[in-house]
Amino acid sequence: MISIEQNLTSKDLIPSIEKLWTLAARKIRSIEADRDRIGGTPVFTVDGQYVAQGWTEWTQGFQYGAAILQFDATEDEEFLNLGRDRTISEMASHVTHIGVHDHGFNQVSTYGNLRRLMLEGRIPHNQRELDFYEIALKASGAVQAARWTERSPNKGFIHSFNGPHSLFCDTIRSLRALALSHQLGHLLWSENDKRVSLLDRLVQHAESTADFNVYYGEGRDHYDLRGRVAHESIFNVTDGQYRCPSTQQGYSAFTTWTRGLSWVMLGYPEQLEFLRTLPDTELEELGGRDAIEAMMLKAARASCDFYLDHVGTCGVPYWDTGAPGLVHLSDPLEKPADPFNDFEPVDSSAAAIGAQGLLRLGRYLHDSDPEAGQRYWQAGLTVLQTLLGPTYLSEAEHHQGLLLHTIYHRPRGWDHVPSGSKTPHGESCMWGDYHLMEVALYVERHAKQLPNYSFFGPEK
Repeated sequence: MISIEQNLTSKDLIPSIEKLWTLAARKIRSIEADRDRIGGTPVFTVDGQYVAQGWTEWTQGFQYGAAILQFDATEDEEFLNLGRDRTISEMASHVTHIGVHDHGFNQVSTYGNLRRLMLEGRIPHNQRELDFYEIALKASGAVQAARWTERSPNKGFIHSFNGPHSLFCDTIRSLRALALSHQLGHLLWSENDKRVSLLDRLVQHAESTADFNVYYGEGRDHYDLRGRVAHESIFNVTDGQYRCPSTQQGYSAFTTWTRGLSWVMLGYPEQLEFLRTLPDTELEELGGRDAIEAMMLKAARASCDFYLDHVGTCGVPYWDTGAPGLVHLSDPLEKPADPFNDFEPVDSSAAAIGAQGLLRLGRYLHDSDPEAGQRYWQAGLTVLQTLLGPTYLSEAEHHQGLLLHTIYHRPRGWDHVPSGSKTPHGESCMWGDYHLMEVALYVERHAKQLPNYSFFGPEK
């Protein structure tokens, strides 16, 4: 269980965040210089060097999005030019990629961040350039929404790359693509010119994930712990009926893969922020604001509470809450997580994603439930403080990664195990690096009383 630093402030983290930007600059340059050696989209490091791991190419947006975040934080135009140029040359195929559930990762991290910077006045306004970013985001949201499984009338979900039977918890953060496309006035045109609301599909997917991937301690099955998250939910596509939980990257269907948990922790608070920008009239036909926000808030609070109860005192989780080797560790939740143990790896990328979820939920609840909001906020700062410390922040000259001790796919054995060790550790991944930068930028903006960093642009 996390030991929350009650007196920690966002300003206290500024020196560590500034150090992060210095390190990130060097690592982004190193990865870009190594493009030919990597030979594809960098995914994770092996002996400190980024390598490709073809599967769904879901990390390229993080690669170039990191450069854009670096400019956001430092105003160094070298990184703006890198992120902008590579977005133009490399990201178009991702916009029309019909085979994945990852549009919110790739396009919002690149086209979305560039659009946001222009709307914030951080880069010169150019209407043609803005139009370019926005048409990409419009198309991306529609393509993502077209990957649709209908469970029953007005009930459905964006299905994963596994096929129409598969609802991944990860996809809750891809709803950003639908949100931006809807914000820009776009629709999905289907068969016979049917106009499909992207906001409707956003809400339906969020509801399906909340109903089937998130548990609430209400006796759904024998392993129903409040806040536990199933990586995948399986449906009978013939009649739309739910069948069972499953997982691709976790230990089992009845344990919690912590990176999947973290996507839920972050995805719902972001959507709650987005809903605040919409008039009530847009939500009336979809169930009404009160019901939609209550559904999202219930999932957000349950998942964040579960996280806080199932991490080490430092705020970093092991890769799965039911990983079998944890039985060999003495009271793993009563002390800081140990990335160098011989039994099960930690996953700091889950911590980087989850920290932002805690912070956003805390800020969202600031007025309606200030005591709970403060608890989540302080917990998020505590996790970030750990990740910016010497155990997790990569300072080695030769290491291209930023955040150490991340895990990609433990069941398949993709993660590098150093010589003489029994478990993977000491390596980085592209989503871990990106999300560490993103949460650092979020906190830095708060500390400096700058506008809130949100995927949908400046808040009015």
